[in-house]
Amino acid sequence: MKKIDAVINFAKDNDCSDIHITVETGICGRRYGTLHRFENNYTQQTIEEIILSMILNEEDMELYKNGKDLDFAYETENNIRCRVNLYHQKENHTACLRIMGSSIPKLEDMVMPQKTLISLAEQPRGLVLVTGPTGSGKSTTLAAMIDYINRNHADHILTVEDPIEFVYTECKSLIHQREIGTDVDSFADALRSALREDPDIILLGEMRDYETISSAITAAETGHLVFGTLHTISAAESISRIIDVFPPHSQSQIRTQLASVLRGVISQQLLPKADGKGRIAATEILIGNDAVANLIRQDKTYQMESTMQAGQSIGMHTLNMDLVRLVKEGMITQETAMKCSSSPASLRF
Repeated sequence: MKKIDAVINFAKDNDCSDIHITVETGICGRRYGTLHRFENNYTQQTIEEIILSMILNEEDMELYKNGKDLDFAYETENNIRCRVNLYHQKENHTACLRIMGSSIPKLEDMVMPQKTLISLAEQPRGLVLVTGPTGSGKSTTLAAMIDYINRNHADHILTVEDPIEFVYTECKSLIHQREIGTDVDSFADALRSALREDPDIILLGEMRDYETISSAITAAETGHLVFGTLHTISAAESISRIIDVFPPHSQSQIRTQLASVLRGVISQQLLPKADGKGRIAATEILIGNDAVANLIRQDKTYQMESTMQAGQSIGMHTLNMDLVRLVKEGMITQETAMKCSSSPASLRF
């Protein structure tokens, strides 16, 4: 067994979500959101060999040694899949690995607002955003929604990822997964091609720039159901982030377009459970109804929280509402809720 496989297996067995490997300082794992240093007797040379052993071809090795960061997927011999970023710090080799789930969870089994997520997955067209900070479970939520569609509908699903994280097994749907850097040069290039590839569903691993966001909205306008992610911590911030990407002279038009295609925003964070045994998602849900569309068109995203509070009957709720629920159910502590909330003064337990 490769040494890197042994490190990944140990981290997986100890419920770590991430692994940090640095030549100078050793190996750390993130367990339930907290970093822990692994005890090992690896020398600095061995750690360097562990990092370099994940690079699978000479071209990438040359790029990395010349200072370029690398993003790719790595799979152990026993099929544990990781998303890997290799980079340099203080002239030393460094790796960050995100351990992916060994299987895609069923949407019906997740501790999430299932009815709302299923309703969004059933949309015939439009834009659905899953947002949150790094490590908040966005990829897992999206994978569960795509898996639900795969099990229930005969659609053509096209994913564009950097790198491919979850590998789907086709059921009722036809699924094509494209990896940035391997199958296509960029998200924007993949989206331009996608409109000629007859997809019903398009999943974007990340909406990170003007061209990608513009193309995603166009795809949603032309009859596709588009799923995308943003690194934002609230529904209102997600909408503002999309609009702010565009130059000022076109923001009025993009508000109109976004208002017509937005079906929902799922913002989530993973919080430590009160009993210390794992983490649980706290969510904020915005549904793209007429009231939300009017607020987007009128540039009144600051009123979104009131709209979510009033929209509980159709599946909407604010982050604070969900935090209060989790505290009352004994799932998280009040201290955790206060740290997570953007407006802790508004919490009422």
